[in-house]
Amino acid sequence: MASRKISLLLKAGADVTVVSPELSKELDKQAASGKITHHKREFETADLDDCALVYAATDNRDVNKSVSDLARQRNIPINVADNPDLCNFIMPSIIDRSPVQIAVSTGGASPVLARLIRTRLEGLIPASYGKLGKLVEQFRDKVKAAFPNVEQRRHFWENILEGTVAEQVFAGREDDALNLLQKAVDDAAELPEMVGEVFLVGAGPGDPDLLTFRALRLMQKADVVVYDRLVSPAIIELVRRDAEVVYVGKERAKHTMPQESINQLLVRLAREGKRVLRLKGGDPFIFGRGGEEIEELAQENIPFQIVPGITAANGCASYAGIPLTHRDYAQSCIFVTGHLKDGSVDLNWKALAQPNQTIVFYMGLHGAPALCKELVANGLKPATPVALVEQGTTPQQRVITATLDTLLDVVANEDIKPPTLIIVGEVVKLHDKLKWFEEHHANNVDGVFAYKE
Repeated sequence: MASRKISLLLKAGADVTVVSPELSKELDKQAASGKITHHKREFETADLDDCALVYAATDNRDVNKSVSDLARQRNIPINVADNPDLCNFIMPSIIDRSPVQIAVSTGGASPVLARLIRTRLEGLIPASYGKLGKLVEQFRDKVKAAFPNVEQRRHFWENILEGTVAEQVFAGREDDALNLLQKAVDDAAELPEMVGEVFLVGAGPGDPDLLTFRALRLMQKADVVVYDRLVSPAIIELVRRDAEVVYVGKERAKHTMPQESINQLLVRLAREGKRVLRLKGGDPFIFGRGGEEIEELAQENIPFQIVPGITAANGCASYAGIPLTHRDYAQSCIFVTGHLKDGSVDLNWKALAQPNQTIVFYMGLHGAPALCKELVANGLKPATPVALVEQGTTPQQRVITATLDTLLDVVANEDIKPPTLIIVGEVVKLHDKLKWFEEHHANNVDGVFAYKE
């Protein structure tokens, strides 16, 4: 263990002194060659004089504690092998692709786990990333001169590091990569004004694991993030750290920003040359007003991309153990918004109240009285099962079942709050049998979800 730490210290350019009655063969060779200084004896207090950093790696806890106490008294950073309580700094597991360095740490909880993670990352990160880093280093000042704007420089480097230059380095054609990068810098003065873009991305119903790969990639590229109330904090944590974040959430009768103003905001930010992530809960094209926003973008000739997300109906029903269709219960499914633009609940109730059909109401809590009344009036039985899925797919998920004739009492007595999805149909009967998420989450004391295959 001491040998491994000394090897890293020497690589970093440290002047290493080892105090030990004996040395391993490897350290003995390093001492003989003058790479390290060796005092062949037990530890003494004076050994800490003029030290910048101390490691205790003996198999005697009393000695380790003594070294730790003395180092702390002198305000010298101390690391004690396999004794995190005696340390005031820890050694991460390192992936070295110089000048690229990656450190993996568990805070001293499990060095073995850190090593296993490092081993996995080693296989994912080619050694040529170090060569790419050195190439980029050569051009930092040139790119800074060519692109005085920080955002322009960021966009330039992202294109370089995700494009042909990087591929040439990975293929071992470093001279070709250098020439391509030089040409890209030389052509910078001839580039037209930077044009922004809007990424309209569905964030899914709440669980970050339900994001698409493309959504995650664009979340890391965006300069500005404009997000809604239904986007969970765990998902916001995944966006690029230095991105500007703008909240434009809307609740019933309480809009942080009117929809028209959001549309104009997206246009303005894109015209400033920024890449704008418009992050919406669920899917942007299913009751997400995504169509209204891209109409404005298209009219203003702003480039945009659309990334679908798992809509709340699919996500919440799955996590509630309620199949939206089932051969024995429902052969069709319909998604309905609980209130229209003018606040009414004027729906085609006759078309909704069909046998063997599942109805999913988005934003339906306010319209629950009309929902119960009209569905029964148009043919559904008062005993038709209903499920309320509150904060679906998140650790706070709550599923409450009722029937059309008891739903209003349940809403009044259970303090149900948005976002809540209402599912109506015989498939709700399967919830008690198939409620996998509730059972697994209840048994999960560490907050890490378990899933059945």
